[in-house]
Amino acid sequence: MSLVPRSASKIGAGVALGALTLLGAACSSDSSSSSNTTAAPAVTATTAPLPTEVIPTQQADPTVVAEVPASVKSSSNFVVATDASYPPMEMYASNGTTIVGVDIDLSNALAQTMGLTPKIENATFDTIIPGLQSGKYGMGASSFTDTKARQKVVDFVDYFTAGEAFYVKTGSNVTLSGLVSLCGHSVAVEAGTTEETDAKAQAASCKKKNTGDVTVLVFNNQNQANLAVSSGRADAGFVDSQVAGYIVSTSNGMFALSGSAFNLAPYGLALPKGNGMTVPVQAALNTIIKNGVYNQILTKWGVQAGALTTATINGATS
Repeated sequence: MSLVPRSASKIGAGVALGALTLLGAACSSDSSSSSNTTAAPAVTATTAPLPTEVIPTQQADPTVVAEVPASVKSSSNFVVATDASYPPMEMYASNGTTIVGVDIDLSNALAQTMGLTPKIENATFDTIIPGLQSGKYGMGASSFTDTKARQKVVDFVDYFTAGEAFYVKTGSNVTLSGLVSLCGHSVAVEAGTTEETDAKAQAASCKKKNTGDVTVLVFNNQNQANLAVSSGRADAGFVDSQVAGYIVSTSNGMFALSGSAFNLAPYGLALPKGNGMTVPVQAALNTIIKNGVYNQILTKWGVQAGALTTATINGATS
């Protein structure tokens, strides 16, 4: 969810909500037009029961449709990239082919409101922004933290608030209460995330102060990072706070949270810089906030504590 955070047993929306107290205290759409079946190598599908609520297909809003650039309208699909290894925001369902989660339901609802045909594609997280720059994708919906650094290459429409958190293997004697506590430990992160940036910055700080080396283990996806923690290769995993809560809640007791959430920041839907899509995406998001579908989606996945009351463009302050 650095360049910014991007950031498995039995869980329902209620358990996910309990995990989300990290934030502020921290199945798929029925659209027949959406394709959520792009598989990727080494897919790890969730074994957790998924929420069954169906998010209704949205009618195109003429006012919003009028804001969409002609170049986007002319495309057969509005391609949305996501790294489906970050539950409950984006993940593969138990069939190993269908991508589900908060960002998927939101992307479908937003595209429909803009009069576009959504197509969800799985991609490694750190390839999504380059894909937006090259024109391969129309939007990135993958728990991107909106930061000033990322705003140099993409635009954001902010839609959620999340923090960062640590999780450890159950029974571990490692207690982490913030970045400073990383000194002397190893930590697993996903490539391209805020957590990678923050962990590496803290490693440099610990080294400079001679307070213990930090080994930052970087992986292509969150599933690999989780394995590093469960195998004992890493002392802790470091992800966005609601994701940490979900990982712990669905791990059959394998993982436990360590410390509290910190560094709260906005998530943003990433868009190609200056291509004219920020205004229609913002308008579409405000439409589904107003009609209640936005809250319905967040509640479905148990993450309503991170809800925003209005959509903003490039709202990061750091």
